[in-house]
Amino acid sequence: MLEILGIIYLTGKIGTLAEQKGLKKGIWKFYMVLAWFGGEILGIVLGIITFGPDNIVGSVMVGYALAITNYFLLKSILSKKPNAVDTSFEFEDPNHSDRSY
Repeated sequence: MLEILGIIYLTGKIGTLAEQKGLKKGIWKFYMVLAWFGGEILGIVLGIITFGPDNIVGSVMVGYALAITNYFLLKSILSKKPNAVDTSFEFEDPNHSDRSY
């Protein structure tokens, strides 16, 4: 249950960051879920190979560690992208002028 809440929270953070970058937040949330579960499954498999099939707790911890690592990798990739350009046009204040007389 706590894992699901963590995924929802981290997916929201990735979506917000994607929106700041001017990207579609839905696709980046999908990437987050794929990265999380892919990392978790790969980590569990690596944990079973490393610790043996009898140590389930160790394998699950390796899975969580790899899933969290994938979150930080995805966040790093997304944060390196340029921010969205603000295309809104603001009119100049008629009482304020940058001209010096």
